[in-house]
Amino acid sequence: MKSSHNEERIEAYLRQYQLADVWPEGLKKHLQLFRLEPDEELCRQGEKPQYIHLIVEGKVKVYTTSFEGNTLLVAFMKPPGLIGEIEGVRGWDNLNTVTAVTEVETIGFHKRVLGELDGEARFIRFLLERVTEKFYSKSLSLSFNLLHPVEVRLASYLLSVTSDEQAGSADGVAISTMKDTASLLGTSYRHMNRVLLNFITGGLVKREKGELIVMDRQGLSRVAGRNIYEIEDRREEP
Repeated sequence: MKSSHNEERIEAYLRQYQLADVWPEGLKKHLQLFRLEPDEELCRQGEKPQYIHLIVEGKVKVYTTSFEGNTLLVAFMKPPGLIGEIEGVRGWDNLNTVTAVTEVETIGFHKRVLGELDGEARFIRFLLERVTEKFYSKSLSLSFNLLHPVEVRLASYLLSVTSDEQAGSADGVAISTMKDTASLLGTSYRHMNRVLLNFITGGLVKREKGELIVMDRQGLSRVAGRNIYEIEDRREEP
């Protein structure tokens, strides 16, 4: 993960997401830009967090790991998602591991700066909204993995880890990673393979040079109903 300081670029991002008037002037002088490559970790579960990050470009995957080593996908996050605010406010270790799905850029500041912002009501409200959203999202993820069939989970996952480019011409998912994917989705590798075969037979995806390529995003969307791993789609639930 690389960091830099570019005030003009940071200010442009804050204006883009209508946060220029929310983030206090006293905080802005502490902001840095961070850049991650795909699969690079932004933070790891159980470690002491140092920075709070606002995602301004790209997409990250949030997942949790049990003591037995089992993983469970919590959500995918896109701009302007916030990472580390719960841990920063409460002084906890990282609750989840967060890794980049695409190239990612964040605006970050050290958690010690929070102590200087007690009187900044608009920014505290912004943090509170994000904290509430996180707990809501995690509660939903647990019920989603219990209540939704594997077809819905896998379709949602494939929609999240591939881009919205024209079907068949976008990025793919390495077949070698599918065992880990089954664990993330809370199912067996054998069951997921049966579902995947149905997707291939139905023309939704295809195998090509060691990758799964999405051929019919609309078809996957129909299977998923709503993308259960995208926080924005969850907000639309009644």
